[in-house]
Amino acid sequence: MKLKKVLGVITSALSVIMLSTTVYAGTNELTGLEISDELVAQRPVAIMVDNEKKALAHYGTAEADIVYEMMNSTANGRVTRLMCLYKDWANLQQTGSIRSTRTTNVMLTGEYNAVLIHDGGPFYIKSYLKQPYATHISGGFSRIKNGKPTEFTEYVFGQELVNRFAKSGISTAYTMAPERGSHFLFTAADTDLASEAAVNIVDLSNIFVHNKSQLLFNPGSRTYDYYEYGSQHFDAEDAQPLTFKNVILQNTSFKQLDKNGYLTYNVVGSGNGYYLTNGKAVPITWSKGSETAITHYFDVAGNEIAVNRGKTYIGLVPSDTWDKLVFN
Repeated sequence: MKLKKVLGVITSALSVIMLSTTVYAGTNELTGLEISDELVAQRPVAIMVDNEKKALAHYGTAEADIVYEMMNSTANGRVTRLMCLYKDWANLQQTGSIRSTRTTNVMLTGEYNAVLIHDGGPFYIKSYLKQPYATHISGGFSRIKNGKPTEFTEYVFGQELVNRFAKSGISTAYTMAPERGSHFLFTAADTDLASEAAVNIVDLSNIFVHNKSQLLFNPGSRTYDYYEYGSQHFDAEDAQPLTFKNVILQNTSFKQLDKNGYLTYNVVGSGNGYYLTNGKAVPITWSKGSETAITHYFDVAGNEIAVNRGKTYIGLVPSDTWDKLVFN
């Protein structure tokens, strides 16, 4: 059903279970899931992954804790790029392919105290990368012969990252945001939303028209499987599906920077959106107070939501196409 119809069937009296902001030993701040104690103090990385059809199949994306999808340019059918965040990055096998970053990614990486992994970018990123919060490693990763043009042959391995961190002197120690230790608030147990809006298909195909992105609810796993270019996404490394416990959609305006389509999303600010989990959706609002502040998500009563533990997809939906979002 169309977005406006979904709004009509969502109960105004929704409630989302809240939890303490305390981070417990052995907990991944990105997913709320248990990890080894030594990983708790390790900062995450955010790897830029090419999402052009020629770049497929992806390697290592199924291991990501959080995946952002956003328009990479207003040109080329608004082709998207993925930013994949990993807590346990030292054990990654072939991951990518890696491409350049954008201004928006630098700001979002800052709120996770993550290190941005990429290969260059337009000159617009230079002033952002000079900010105290911006830590990154660019280029010089493994080249894998795959019969594709050079721009689709660069991949990163966990051991490479270990070596690059050591060589650069970049700290691997995780610094918690002043607001709290975890990035999200997490529910104590798997929780269904108090909503009448059942959503089996999140259709972004009229928004990301090049990739034709969709998320389909899988009742067996109670997660949303990612599809693009008309097919389900499976990882080339281990054939695992790219699937998410949580889906967050942010209605986000942007500023186009030049005629080539480079842009900056206005992620510092506020707006509306949706949170989906276990096959249901609720309307939310979002707010990010600064380039380093955590993006907070709130229910219709103004309470910060708690998300289910697991992997999360965050789609930055351009405001000029927000009304083309379709739920079925």
